[in-house]
Amino acid sequence: MLERWGRLAYRRRRPVLVLGALALVAAAVWGTGVFGALTGAGGFETPGSESARAAEIAERDLGRDEADVVVLYRAPQGRTIEDPAFRNAVTGALAVLPKDKVAGVVTHWSTGSPDLVSRDRTATYAVLRLAGADSERRAENFADVEDALRHPAGAAGTARLGGAVATEVAINDRVSEDIARAEMLSMPVLLVLLTVIFGGVVAAGLPLVVGGIAILGSFAALRMLTLGTDVSIFAVNITTFLGLGLAIDYGLFVVGRFREELAAGRGTEEALARTMATAGRTVAVSGVTVAVSLAGLTLFPQMFLRSMGFGGVATVVVCMVAALTVLPALLAVLGPRVNALPIRRRRRTPARAAGGGGGWYRLAQSVMRRPVLYLVGAMVVLLSLGAPFLGISWGGVGGKALPAGTEARVVTETLERDFPRNATAPIEVVVSGRTDPAAYARRLGQVPGVTQAAVTGAAGTTAKISLRYTGDPMSTQARDLVERVRDVPAPPGTRVYVGGQTAALVDQLSGLGARMPLLAVTVGGATFVLLFLAFGSVVLPLKAMVTNMLSLSATFGVIVWIFQEGHLSGPLGFTATGALDPAMPILMLAMLFGLTMDYEVFLLSRIRERYDATGDNTAAVASGLQRSAGVITGAALLFIVVMGAFSTSGISFIKMTGVGMVTAVLIDATIVRGLLVPAAMRLLGRANWWAPGPLARVYRRYGIREEDGPAPAVRPLEPAGT
Repeated sequence: MLERWGRLAYRRRRPVLVLGALALVAAAVWGTGVFGALTGAGGFETPGSESARAAEIAERDLGRDEADVVVLYRAPQGRTIEDPAFRNAVTGALAVLPKDKVAGVVTHWSTGSPDLVSRDRTATYAVLRLAGADSERRAENFADVEDALRHPAGAAGTARLGGAVATEVAINDRVSEDIARAEMLSMPVLLVLLTVIFGGVVAAGLPLVVGGIAILGSFAALRMLTLGTDVSIFAVNITTFLGLGLAIDYGLFVVGRFREELAAGRGTEEALARTMATAGRTVAVSGVTVAVSLAGLTLFPQMFLRSMGFGGVATVVVCMVAALTVLPALLAVLGPRVNALPIRRRRRTPARAAGGGGGWYRLAQSVMRRPVLYLVGAMVVLLSLGAPFLGISWGGVGGKALPAGTEARVVTETLERDFPRNATAPIEVVVSGRTDPAAYARRLGQVPGVTQAAVTGAAGTTAKISLRYTGDPMSTQARDLVERVRDVPAPPGTRVYVGGQTAALVDQLSGLGARMPLLAVTVGGATFVLLFLAFGSVVLPLKAMVTNMLSLSATFGVIVWIFQEGHLSGPLGFTATGALDPAMPILMLAMLFGLTMDYEVFLLSRIRERYDATGDNTAAVASGLQRSAGVITGAALLFIVVMGAFSTSGISFIKMTGVGMVTAVLIDATIVRGLLVPAAMRLLGRANWWAPGPLARVYRRYGIREEDGPAPAVRPLEPAGT
C-alpha cells in the first residue's frame, strides 16, 4: 500500500504540496490563537476525590477562602508592625483595591490572628481572595491589581507577592519565556548538526519543514480541543519538542533511505516507491506506537496529564502525516537535487557500498562475536543506573518549582521560615450534617501530629475545621497525618471530607497509582499487537518491552539521583526538595516508552528486511545494526539538542523533564539499541521470529509488511545463536 502511495505522491506531488501549504497557512493563522485559550499552570488535582469534594462543598456552602494572593509586607528598617504609620499604610493600600477584582482581604489587624505576624514582628502578610469564577478570570484580576499591590505607599515598607494565583502566573510567564529561549538556543545548533549529518543544506532543511508543520498543526489541534475541554499551557511544551524531535527522526529515516535508493541507481519514482515501502512503513508503525503510548496519559483524570496526552497524540499524528505526505512530495520534486549544496564530497568505498566497513560494521561484528559479554555488561550498567529509583519519594509542585530568588518563591520560603507553619496550607475538614463542629474539632485536635484544630467556617449544616501541624505540607509525615485524620469516625448523621493541599497530594498519589495497571495493560497490549503485526513475532515485542523497561528504570534512577537527592543541583540551577512530583514520572514514562520504541522500530525494520532477504539471523542483526545505527545516533544527537535546551528551564519540573529525556535518549541510543538489543537477538537466534501457528496465519493475512505481496514464510526454530 505504501509503495503505491509513494508512486502516487510522485505523480501528484504538486497538488499534495499545494494542499499541504494551504493546511499550513490555516494552522498558522488559526492554531497560534491557542495560547489565549489554554488554562494555567494547575491541573494536578484529582477530580472526584475526597479532597476535591471537600473543596467543592466548602466553596458552595461557605464561599471561597483560598489564599489566591499572599502579600508579604516588611516594615521599614527599625520599625515593627505595631507602628501606626506602617499599619495605616498597609490597611489603606488594601482598602482602595477594587471590589470587583478583590472579593476579600484578611489581615492581622482585621482578625487579631498572631499567625499573620512574623516571629520578630517586623513582617506581616495579607491574604487576598480574588473575584472570578475560574482560574483564568482570577489571573486577569490579579494582573489588574498587581502593580498596586507591589508598590504600596512608602510607610508600608516593601511588599512581595505570593500565593496560589501569583505562583501560577509566575510559572506560566516563565514557561513562555523558556519555550522562546529553548527555540532560540536549539535552532541554530540543529541547523548546523543537520547540515553536518546530512552532508548537504537541502537535505538538512527537509526535517525542519516537517517539524514546522507538526508544531503548527498540533497548535491547531490543541485549539480545537480547547473548544470542548480544558488544556494546560504545558501542552505547548510537549508539542514543541515532540514536533521537532519526531520530525528529525522521521526526516532522517525517510530522507536517508531515499538518498540510499538513489545511490543504488534507482530513478526518482522507483526510489520514492521503495522508500515509502520501507522507511515509510517504519514511520507509520513508529508513529502509531508513539501515539498509543502518549494516548495512555488520557486515562488519568488529572487535567495536566490529559492535556499532555492530547498534545502529544496531536503532534505525533500531524508529524507522521506530514512525513508520509508532504515529505515524499518534496522528495519527488527534488529528486537527485536532494543532494544539492553539499558541504563535503560523499565517498562510498566498494566495501561500504556492499554493506561492509566502517565503525558501525566493526561494532556489529564485535557484538555478534561476544554477545554474552555485551549483554551482561549492558544489563549491569543499566541496573546500576536504575538503583536509586528504588528510593524514590513523592512530593508536590509549589513555589519551589520556580528559580531561587523569584518573588513568589521568596514569599513561600519566608512564610515557612519566619511565620507559624501551615497558616496558609492547613488540613481542612469539611463536615456536612447537623452536629456540634466545636466538639468534633476537639476530637480532631487529639490526633497525634495535630497542633491546633479550630472551626473556621460554618453555615447551615456545613462546617469547616482547619487543622495545624508541624512540618512541610508535602512531607510523608503530613500525608500520614491526613490518613490518621480520615480514620477518625465521623459524627453520627454526618459526612466528613478531608481536604487541603496535603490531602490533595494524597488523593493524587492514590489516583495515579490506581490507573497505572490500566496504563500498563492498555499501552503494553497495544504496543505488543502493533509490533507483532509489523514483524510477525511474539518474541520481539516481549523483548522490546523488557529492554525498554530496563532503559526507563536507568533513566528514572538518574532522575532520582539528580532531582531528589540533589546531585548536580548547583550546575543545573535548581533546589532539590527531597521528593519528585508524581505526575512528572508518569508523563515521562509515557513519552519515553513511545520514543524509545521509536528507535526499536527503526532497528528492527532494518533487521527484518535483511532477515526476509537472507534467512540468516546473525547476518541480519549485524547488518541491521550497521545500517540503522548511524540514523539512530544522528536522531538521538539532534533530539538531545532539542531537549537539552529545555533542560535550561527555570521551572524545576520542566528542567527535570528535559534532563530526563536527554538521559533516556542517550542511554537508549547507545547502550540499549547499540549493544543490548543486538546481543539479545544474536543469542535468541531464529527464536526472534517465532510465532504460534494461529498467530503466524494472522500475520500472513494482516501483517504490516514492507512490500505488498505474500508474507515471508515462518521458518522453523533452530538452536539459539544461529
